[in-house]
Amino acid sequence: MSDKLIMFTTRERPIRIGAVSYLNSKPLIEDLAVLASDAELILNFPSRLADDLSAGDLDVALIPSVEVLRDADYEIVSDACVATHGPVLSVKLFSRVPFANVRTLALDEGSRTSATLARVMLSERYGVRPTTTLLPLGFATEDTSADAVLLIGDRAMKPPRERFVATWDLGEEWTQWTGLPFVFAMWAARRDVELDDVEDALCESRDRGIERFAEIAKREAPKLGITEELARNYLARNLHFKLGSAERAGLRLFQELAVKTGLAPEGVDLVFRHCMSAR
Repeated sequence: MSDKLIMFTTRERPIRIGAVSYLNSKPLIEDLAVLASDAELILNFPSRLADDLSAGDLDVALIPSVEVLRDADYEIVSDACVATHGPVLSVKLFSRVPFANVRTLALDEGSRTSATLARVMLSERYGVRPTTTLLPLGFATEDTSADAVLLIGDRAMKPPRERFVATWDLGEEWTQWTGLPFVFAMWAARRDVELDDVEDALCESRDRGIERFAEIAKREAPKLGITEELARNYLARNLHFKLGSAERAGLRLFQELAVKTGLAPEGVDLVFRHCMSAR
């Protein structure tokens, strides 16, 4: 892989890149601040990045995949993503009652794709459409009395302090049910926004991240209070970072089901403004 830095054309202001602060996204931004040295990298929670991209405060962002399904103005840029081919560990639905009896659902404030996936799965598999509330960032499962609680990101990887009747790892449940991968997040930009060589930088960053799982795990695990082995296995075994044909098929099925459930609008075409990975 070439270590040549990617250069950017002159602009009135830097390209603003929004990325997720979770462990699952660290491989996608490895060396990105160097590769895109003329751009500005901003870290935040997925739902907040989606709002900032929609408002024009960001030029490109790693946003929940459902946001692309809801806005015809978005294009998917680069073939870098956060996906899973099975258990994902960091997206879990905890239930105090059997899933068929769920009437209230607390959704992690940082989640949008996972929130939609949980509601789709409950509707399709059990015919239930619970009333939803938000579980604010920093709150735990015991801070809500809802029948079921969705947690995402780093806090979902830690065992909850209470016992539950049932638990879903949503990546595992989706793959077992459909036979397809699930795409949780991807890089997106509005159609009128030119990214110059940022798309190449996003792919290059992802490729470097894939090569450095062990380094990333050693660096990030102590911050999260998890073992280095858990962090490394999570990145290498539970996640997938390339948007290929199987991932696209899973994304389209998710769109179809979200539309059917009334959680995404009809008529939004998925547009891929792809660079090809050098690997």
